[in-house]
Amino acid sequence: MAFTMFGRTIRKVGVIGSGNIGPDIALHFSQNLYSYGVPVVIVDIVQAALDSGSKKAQAKMDKAAEKKIYKKDVAEAIFKNMIFTTDYNTLSDADLVIEAAFESIEVKDKIFSRCEEVCPKTTILASNTSHMVPDDIFSKMKDKTRCLAIHYFFPAERNMALEIIPGTETDPGLVEYLMKFYEFIGKAPIEVKPRYGFALNPIFEGVFLAAALMVERGIASVKQADAIVQKALSMGVGPFTAHNLAGGNPLTQHGLMGMTSTIMPWFRSPKILDDQVKSGKPWETAAKGETVEYSQEMYEAVANWVMGAYFGMACEIVESGITNIGDFELGVDIGLVMAPPFGLMNKVGIKRSLELVENYAKENPGFKVADLLVKQAASEKPWRIPVVLRMDRGEVAIIKIRRPKVLNALNEDVFEQLRETFTEIQKDPKIKGAILTGFGTRAFVSGADIGMLAAQKTAEEAEKACLKNYAILDLIENLGKPVVCAMNGLAFGGGNEIAMACTVRIANKGQKVFVAQPEPRLGFIPGAGGTQRLPRLIGIEKAWPILRNANPISSAQAREIGLIQEEVEGDLIEAGIRWINDLLSGKVKPPTMPKGPIPIPSTLPEVDIGHLSRKIDSILQKAILEGAKTTLEEGLKLEAKLFGECFYTQDRQIGIENFMKNGPKVNANFVHQ
Repeated sequence: MAFTMFGRTIRKVGVIGSGNIGPDIALHFSQNLYSYGVPVVIVDIVQAALDSGSKKAQAKMDKAAEKKIYKKDVAEAIFKNMIFTTDYNTLSDADLVIEAAFESIEVKDKIFSRCEEVCPKTTILASNTSHMVPDDIFSKMKDKTRCLAIHYFFPAERNMALEIIPGTETDPGLVEYLMKFYEFIGKAPIEVKPRYGFALNPIFEGVFLAAALMVERGIASVKQADAIVQKALSMGVGPFTAHNLAGGNPLTQHGLMGMTSTIMPWFRSPKILDDQVKSGKPWETAAKGETVEYSQEMYEAVANWVMGAYFGMACEIVESGITNIGDFELGVDIGLVMAPPFGLMNKVGIKRSLELVENYAKENPGFKVADLLVKQAASEKPWRIPVVLRMDRGEVAIIKIRRPKVLNALNEDVFEQLRETFTEIQKDPKIKGAILTGFGTRAFVSGADIGMLAAQKTAEEAEKACLKNYAILDLIENLGKPVVCAMNGLAFGGGNEIAMACTVRIANKGQKVFVAQPEPRLGFIPGAGGTQRLPRLIGIEKAWPILRNANPISSAQAREIGLIQEEVEGDLIEAGIRWINDLLSGKVKPPTMPKGPIPIPSTLPEVDIGHLSRKIDSILQKAILEGAKTTLEEGLKLEAKLFGECFYTQDRQIGIENFMKNGPKVNANFVHQ
């Protein structure tokens, strides 16, 4: 068996190094490739390291089975798919090898020299490194086109972030393949140009440095700085705690010293870090449940200090050209688990952000104020943070919604960038068709961002938002060029509503939970055309239960009722391009969307709405039945009005509050009023 997709085949994966991160990298591969029959081999020259790595992987899978993340037999199969060995010859048929050994050029030289002897000439060779550039790592390799650096983040089997760093001679096609491959197996890769430390480590280590310098100056203790910086930057844990968890003091010391000459002179190893590395002790951070005391004056001093450093570092990194704002924000958000800097600058205000950076630079010699930030402040505009990405393949534009942390949920930025992108495509004479998809494999679009809906305060505001979004979906529906929705995962609520505005819908095969209109669970009705387009696409009789009971249907069911046109095995984007070509040639005709009134059956199926609000259900039925009697345009206006009317019910507030507090798995206690 093998994993064959995106133009390559992976039959075996090798990971070299069974230390801190190697077993976790291997575990992620096994979790995602065991079902394809792709074994994962972990090679190390030290048997004790292999034994330790094996125990670590088994413990993690036992815990996953205990928490019911995996069934017990699946967890066992994932672990048994991993082979721990000292024999390099087991890599003789590996198609992908990741080295995860020490940050030492001598060690890496030896490993890749051995790989060159043992592995096939077609094997992809990658080095997991947090700092070293690929041209240095692979300087002695005969064929550098298959070599590159990859930076995983702790813990590697769970953290989605991944930096892919090509060398000067790396085959661009290989980079493109790995971007697709890693996205498919659950990572959120970003491509970064080679520079010491890449894009994200200067932030991880730089925020620590800024906090450490505050401690050195006596402004705050380690505990206080750790707690304040965590709060100010919305970090998962404070910078000192993060170093304790990852054992990162020696690596950060080494990294900061390397950044002095490669990024800016401000970067250096502070004395307290040097002392801590010598002692080998962890930082004295707050115990679990301990409250750290500090004054408001101290909080503001530390927060302003660290934000000045944070914003300055972020702007320098983007200005350097090694990454872009969209990729950088994504990496910081999911990889480092802190408030992404450009979004935070928008909240703080760009002029205020520049002021914080300039103040920090005055007090810290060698710290750079990027022209990028100076110009943005002068423009008096917020940063534009891309969440809708466009890539052209010949005459086809591929549009991807990328918000993996919230399963590509819709917010105002997504809608506005969809409008901008499709307007550009409509005007672009080179583009003959478009494919709309989502990031990853879990979701096309999981629905509307609940925060956006919760922020609506009045019925009029909600109705106005619906009408604004209708205009964007109308643009997609009437683009004048075919739009294929490549539904790479579940499509709930607004996700299904956007898909229905496209010319054709295709989906990955075998999705048990695929399409739903779950709005009644939250105490309101669909507000992006669901009550009007779904009945027109598949008929009222089939749409009736889907809209009213809020339960999901599978991709097979969606194909059976005509909601999607194909279940795809393999590369969904390639299938989308085929559909575009067939639509343009006239080989296939798209399903029709009646724009006028549609027939209402004399009888409709009984629907058990269970705990759902009977008040909201009555509004929903009115939207469906009254909308069917009129044109699509008028039906959408009716839906918007009725969506707003949900504000006058108690159940809308109950539904929203329940979701915000308890999430989607806990039913709201509706009062039917």
